Amino acid sequence: MARLINPKALKDFLDSSTGGGILLFACLILSLIIANSPLSEAFNNLLGTHLGFENSSVHLRYSIADWINDGLMVIFFLLVGLEIKRELVEGELSSPRQAILPILAAIGGAIVPALIYTLFNAGTETHHGWGIPMATDIAFALAVISMLGKRVPTSLKVFLAALAIVDDLLAILVIAIFYSTELHFTYLLYAGAILLLLVAFNRFGVRNLWMYLIPGIFIWYFIHHSGIHATIAGVLVAMTIPTNDSAVESPLEKLEHVLAKPVNFIIVPLFAIANTAITFQSEMIGGLTSNMGLGIMVGLFVGKTVGIFSTSFLCIKSGLAQLPDQAKWSHIVGVGMLAGIGFTMSIFVSLLSFGDPLHVEEAKLAVLVGSLVSGLCGYFYLKALSKRQQA
Repeated sequence: MARLINPKALKDFLDSSTGGGILLFACLILSLIIANSPLSEAFNNLLGTHLGFENSSVHLRYSIADWINDGLMVIFFLLVGLEIKRELVEGELSSPRQAILPILAAIGGAIVPALIYTLFNAGTETHHGWGIPMATDIAFALAVISMLGKRVPTSLKVFLAALAIVDDLLAILVIAIFYSTELHFTYLLYAGAILLLLVAFNRFGVRNLWMYLIPGIFIWYFIHHSGIHATIAGVLVAMTIPTNDSAVESPLEKLEHVLAKPVNFIIVPLFAIANTAITFQSEMIGGLTSNMGLGIMVGLFVGKTVGIFSTSFLCIKSGLAQLPDQAKWSHIVGVGMLAGIGFTMSIFVSLLSFGDPLHVEEAKLAVLVGSLVSGLCGYFYLKALSKRQQA
């Protein structure tokens, strides 16, 4: 077995910028194969298996699918929150001049897809899914643009990363505000009190990560029972963890480095396997041309591209910002296409949007098709653009 696996090749794969995206795509294919094979029923039974414990005061018994979506994905959102805070303190979002373009482009790239979906679905039973095409999957999008190598300016990759991080923040706010169920304020008060304790730790210079992570588990528990989606706990805890803008590694940067590989190579692939196991049915194909399916696919591909390009155009022409270094307007179009890769966050919002299992499955399929079209078109467009510029 040791001879079959080259340790250096494995290390290079784990360290590469495309490794996470490649594994994610492989898990997507594996999930679809399982769902449409004789293993489908056994796999669904496995996901439905309940683990944990409960008594009169504590309820911690959920299905494996729930543990993945409400438990492990909290760690994904914790990492997203760490990335957002780091960018705000010392990265591309740390100064108004740097931040204005990706922030406004992300807002435009979220609003236009939501409007397109609403135009298709206004007055229908699927109108609540307007948040699905708003999201960008940062892992997939960056994996695709990284495969282009030096064919695109480095500044364009930085712009896409900053844009996707702001996009994640917008998606988190949408989930917290619009996709939460009935609120239980007692649990929210408990979570808020612990969060204030973490803020105090930060203010008094506490740098031991366990002093944030252990209380963070209780914040997750209380928020999970409050009616707000539990994954928000990850972002809230991330915002309290100390960081700095110096060369000295901060607790936030240390935790980010620790979490990056487990999230990209374990948690997100597990989420993909558990949530893209779509069993294809004849009526689902019709779902692609339904108001919901068209709203998602057109929202992701057209909405993201138009929203990001038009907002960037207005922002730059008004003098608020300037194009990324060595980038042209045609590059912004390509970035808009790549931002239409929704996948992880879009599928996550799909799970929150509908009670009808068929609608959920149709939405997932539309997300996959819309993301695939966006990714392929963005990749080949930017590749062709590079060849034309070289010629």
